[in-house]
Amino acid sequence: MKFLDEALITVQSGDGGNGCVSFRREKYVPKGGPDGGDGGKGGDILFKTTSRMHTLYNFRFKKHFRAQRGQHGRGKDQSGKSGKDLIIQLPLGTIVKEAETGRILKELVQSNESFLIARGGRGGLGNRHFASSRKQAPRHAQKGESGQTFSLKLELKLLADVGIIGLPNAGKSTLVSKLSAARPKVADYPFTTLTPTLGVVESQETDPFVIADIPGLIEGAHLGVGLGTRFLRHVERSRLLLHLIDLSDVPSEESLSLYHTVNQELLQFSSSLAQKAQVIVLNKVDKQGNRAVAKKFRNALEPLNPDVWVISALTGEGLEPLSLHLAALVEEARQADHDKTEKAEVEI
Repeated sequence: MKFLDEALITVQSGDGGNGCVSFRREKYVPKGGPDGGDGGKGGDILFKTTSRMHTLYNFRFKKHFRAQRGQHGRGKDQSGKSGKDLIIQLPLGTIVKEAETGRILKELVQSNESFLIARGGRGGLGNRHFASSRKQAPRHAQKGESGQTFSLKLELKLLADVGIIGLPNAGKSTLVSKLSAARPKVADYPFTTLTPTLGVVESQETDPFVIADIPGLIEGAHLGVGLGTRFLRHVERSRLLLHLIDLSDVPSEESLSLYHTVNQELLQFSSSLAQKAQVIVLNKVDKQGNRAVAKKFRNALEPLNPDVWVISALTGEGLEPLSLHLAALVEEARQADHDKTEKAEVEI
């Protein structure tokens, strides 16, 4: 399944059925009263999240969705059948926006969460509703109400516990493949990762957590350079960030330019994103000369962020303690979110 994180669609709920004009026709009752049934309600359109979808690729070709219309009323007081609701499944993390204005209508972040996006039209009333003492044989009925039509933009923000950020070719895909069961494309050249990848990190000692491999950021990413804005939004919902730095790219042991370049892009894109907790991971310590670089570079980094780890994603050095550390941080963040939710519920 190919990755797609944006889609434009049109949804139209079902029209209501028309009311019926009818009169009783019984033996010995040649001029019976009105008995026209009501039209059925049109079908609603709802969005519902599913954990089985991880992309908006299903909307690449199918862009128009229409719910069933209500059936027309019939004689003998028979109401028309309501139209069937249409449920459109979306991956967790989907944002529903008005296509024209960009106004956010709903962010779907809970499992099996439903959202009514277009309500079906009401069925029209049959002529029996219009009978009165003055007009005992009404010859008109109501037409069904039209359904609602909306043009929508769907945007997907991946839901991950840990989002990996860093410059191209820092080893993010290799790290995800070693920590989890995910198998992103890995090669020794920039921009191997062109789409975000989710992996689940499991351990017998800790609860599993989700890690996201985000394509490498470059200078100007917050302006969209290298599709930066589309990639940056996928780490917005991460509980914490893993900032991966390739030791082979460090210009000098004391230079923090690699660290500052990525953080400046985060800040320019979103101040809240820049404030997320970061774990600094220095990668490729297995390469010749990098161990000495790591020691000095780590000393330079620690005043800014003391949570610094040295690993080799390729050989596996340092991965187990790093994984346990990430699991502990994720658990703390989950507990904090839980406490915040409980507090909000109590206040309400």
